Amino acid sequence: MVSRARAAIAAGTVGNVIEWYDFALYGYLASVLATLFFPTENRAVSLIATYGVFAAGFVMRPLGAAVFGWLGDTIGRSRTMLSVVLMALPTVAIGLLPTYESAGIVAPILLVVVRVVQGFSVGGEFSSSVTYMVETAPGGRRGLFGSFANVGSMIGMLAGSGAAAVMTSLLDSATLMDWGWRVPFLAGGVTGIVATLMRRRLPESPHFAAHESGRGEVSPLREALTTNRREVIQATLFASAYGSVFYLAFVYLPTWASEYAGVTLAEALRFNTLATAAMLPVIPLAGWLSDRYLRRTHLLMIAFLALGGIAIPLGAWMTAGGGFAAVAAAQLACALLLAVPCGVAPALLWSASPRGTGSPGTRCRSTWGSASSVVRPRRSRPGWSTPPVRWSRQRCTRR
Repeated sequence: MVSRARAAIAAGTVGNVIEWYDFALYGYLASVLATLFFPTENRAVSLIATYGVFAAGFVMRPLGAAVFGWLGDTIGRSRTMLSVVLMALPTVAIGLLPTYESAGIVAPILLVVVRVVQGFSVGGEFSSSVTYMVETAPGGRRGLFGSFANVGSMIGMLAGSGAAAVMTSLLDSATLMDWGWRVPFLAGGVTGIVATLMRRRLPESPHFAAHESGRGEVSPLREALTTNRREVIQATLFASAYGSVFYLAFVYLPTWASEYAGVTLAEALRFNTLATAAMLPVIPLAGWLSDRYLRRTHLLMIAFLALGGIAIPLGAWMTAGGGFAAVAAAQLACALLLAVPCGVAPALLWSASPRGTGSPGTRCRSTWGSASSVVRPRRSRPGWSTPPVRWSRQRCTRR
């Protein structure tokens, strides 16, 4: 039992590394990709288009979650864990895409197609790994085991941030625009191969075997959307709220800081890398605390209230010219507080899913990636350069 649980953690974690490495890398290199694929005289328009493509991947996540959730409840959890292949191939494809200069309008179209495929894959990957790890966890340790899905996500985010930081620091602007931006995407394919090999012979979830023998002929997805509609809506609202705040802090903030807070993109990415690293031990700690001492909903309330409370002063500090210290403090504070929902959410979403339709309930994690595009500030109009950390306070306090 112990060896099976450890194998589940390792396989689930490494899969999320590659899934989120690519998503993070795209966000961190948004300013570079904007120039290469959406060149215009208006810098804000280029970035809006780039983040729009980023959001296009999120549009497919609910569909990917539903499809892989249905598969997980019909053919088994372990078989759906091979969704990582759908992510590894498009990651390499991005590194091979032609730019607008060489292919014209075909270049951004191909980028959109690749992002859509990746979004579909992520919708299945995260929820598949969460379901599998939580269901194979020993009794009373679901919070801890489920948290490792987001540990893998953070390692992927850390690797993506680190790779972007290394390339922007070591290469001059001309070299980065020429070929340097391709290297991190091509390197992601190696991790994808490792993840696929680790998942080839995973044992089936005992929970799936138990509920499969007693499940009727009704489609698991149909049952989740009819009989258990309330739980589905609650899980979707929770996931979309904390997901929006997460991406504002970790993907959008570095670009915003480089444009409006008086720091370079390389400095902003270094701050982001350090903040992501600080999250790694806090995520499993939050999951462990939720197993033993505090209710998961109470931990979430504390974290979100604190995040909402610090948003205005940190945002004011950054816009007032706080520079290096302000951006570093904002990213570190957001990281430590967001580690709580990252550690607690997997087990919470699984426990809220309908018994007998475990996967679809967990697959309600349809995070809204359009938040980055919606709040894109415009420098030419006073008052529009709103710090993402302040906007995140509005998101937190409205839920």
